[in-house]
Amino acid sequence: MSEKIIAVTGATGSQGGGVARTILADRDSGFAVRAVTRNPASPAARELAALGAEVVQADFHDEPTVHAAFEGAHGAFLVTNFWAHGSAEKETEEIGVLVRAAKSAGLRHAVWSTLEDTRELLPLDDDRMPVLQGKYNVPHFDAKGEGNRLFTEAGVPTTFLNTTYFYQGFLDAFLPRRGDDGVLTVTMPFEDGKLLAGVDVADIGRTAYALFQGGERFIGQTVSLAGDHLTGAQYAERLSAALGEPVRFQSVPYDVFRALDIPAAEEIANMFQYYGDFDREFTGVRDLDRLREINPALKSFDAWLAENASKIEVA
Repeated sequence: MSEKIIAVTGATGSQGGGVARTILADRDSGFAVRAVTRNPASPAARELAALGAEVVQADFHDEPTVHAAFEGAHGAFLVTNFWAHGSAEKETEEIGVLVRAAKSAGLRHAVWSTLEDTRELLPLDDDRMPVLQGKYNVPHFDAKGEGNRLFTEAGVPTTFLNTTYFYQGFLDAFLPRRGDDGVLTVTMPFEDGKLLAGVDVADIGRTAYALFQGGERFIGQTVSLAGDHLTGAQYAERLSAALGEPVRFQSVPYDVFRALDIPAAEEIANMFQYYGDFDREFTGVRDLDRLREINPALKSFDAWLAENASKIEVA
């Protein structure tokens, strides 16, 4: 019996790459990987080919190439990269391409990496945060969440995989840095005492694979991902234990962060304010027990630190 082809978009990125590698690592999966990438000659694409993936070229802005990449596939892992251009409008166009290609190919199972539409809980006329790009609170959330209905309306059999804050943020944007007093400090626009759902980005791949294995029972379902629910202070405590020296958490007011001269400051502050203001609704739907039933390898923050603390380059 031939293997079922899973087309993986973003295959050379962190999410798609995790899906491809997870499937390829299981010789008895019953699936074959078709890695979809704009540049099949890249080192990451060549590495996937060496692992056994079929690598094909496609570009979301050249729709016929996406249709060709999905042809004959059983399923697909679908992801868009808002940060490649920073435009919710462009991301919406890309989602439309994926939906049309998935429908045309007759996919039996799409796993769509998405996020909540924040406007369902926070209407645009609520003045607690600025409206961005004309009609969004958090553009990279809202465009994906709004795109969910396109899959449903087109009749594409889809599992909606909601992601969340990546632990990997502590390796770059929220790397612990030394304060003036020499103490390592995690500085985030997040309120003290609120719970932040975090996840290892590699668990997107492991969970998506489990969803493909589960097949029909997950179609039409929303699976909201997290590996741990911790406060800022608890993240700092665990970082301290892993690094072997004190780490403190410093909360930055949302409006202060929005005013910083850094890329996407308003978007990031709005995102963290949504996490904080709606922690019960956002974090509360991420049922860690159910998630570990789906993906028993789901990593807690402690488990992730055990493997990654050595990568945290503090001065």
